[in-house]
Amino acid sequence: MDRRSAIKAIGILAGTAAMEACAPKHVGQAALPAPPLPSPLLKLPKVNVQADREIRTVVGLRPFRPSGFVLADQKFDDKLVVHNYGHGGAGVTLSWGTGELACRKVDAVEEKNVAVLGCGAVGLATARLLQERGRNVTIYAKDLPPNTTSNIAGAQWFPVYVFRRGQTAPDFMPRFIEACHLANRRYQLMVGARYGIRWLPNYEMGADPIPEGGLRSFDSPIRDLVPEMRDLDAAENPFPFPHVRQFQTMLIEPNTYLPAMLQDFRIAGGRIEVREVHNIAELQTLPERVIVNCTGLGAKALFGDEELTPIKGQLTFLLPQPEIQYCALAEDLYMFPRSDGIALGGTHEVGVWSLEPDLQAKQRIVAGQQKLFSEMR
Repeated sequence: MDRRSAIKAIGILAGTAAMEACAPKHVGQAALPAPPLPSPLLKLPKVNVQADREIRTVVGLRPFRPSGFVLADQKFDDKLVVHNYGHGGAGVTLSWGTGELACRKVDAVEEKNVAVLGCGAVGLATARLLQERGRNVTIYAKDLPPNTTSNIAGAQWFPVYVFRRGQTAPDFMPRFIEACHLANRRYQLMVGARYGIRWLPNYEMGADPIPEGGLRSFDSPIRDLVPEMRDLDAAENPFPFPHVRQFQTMLIEPNTYLPAMLQDFRIAGGRIEVREVHNIAELQTLPERVIVNCTGLGAKALFGDEELTPIKGQLTFLLPQPEIQYCALAEDLYMFPRSDGIALGGTHEVGVWSLEPDLQAKQRIVAGQQKLFSEMR
């Protein structure tokens, strides 16, 4: 650039600066946040509910006590029996939690050999916790997986039908909450294909707002165990109900979980004897002096617990749909997607002992689920 061009350029820059200096100053308003975009419709695949997709219907009896599960020790001559039963519809859910609390009672004695009565989810979790404490454990059970009540469970991680509000002892709720936390933490460590456990979103829905004060509410005492809880707004809600609450929890597949637990127990040196203990006198024939009672509904006859009552539950399974990766809870119906089939449920008949499938109940459940998913957006 020659001298004349350089002077001209400097003049232009100086003039621009002078104009900017003389221009009136305006203080701009702070940028307002953009209005939130409407939530997009939640895209969820629909369950194909058709009669020709049904593959089986199963029935189980939940061991329910209005005052809640039993965790207590009892002496019978030279035998110490630690009770761990009466979990209602939450045997799988609470098994590691009440198992830990029961084992703490066993910790107080020196006996190396311990018996466990029952080989469902509660018995197996208790047995494994005893093994982790260095005890030699023998399970005595009339049935083994896949023929236990736990095999019939829907087995979503959440405590249901555990107690009746207003009928529990003052010290029950702290134990219940502790058991929930212990069990939830243990299951988190077992998530994966080996145990058949995975996290899934749940959608609980109804015609009316979901009431607060329950276990699946924002003020629940186990709220910290139910992550990502929120209510869907109308624009994103694909379900034919105006009120939908979303949350995450774990689904446990009994037909994968229970065999894996049985294998772990055997690898750790556990022994199993298939036999039924019919009365207290037969306890004296067991070589172990410490016995953990995980017999569920069997404790009614064996130990005379008259409060125990069955709650009959029934599941109808459809062919598997791998694309379904969510659970739906629609008033008195529920759907859990498992690798062994889509589980459709919705019965809780208190005081019913029959293990026969109720065809009318099955028709109600299947028709209700078909209507729900056909009306999804």
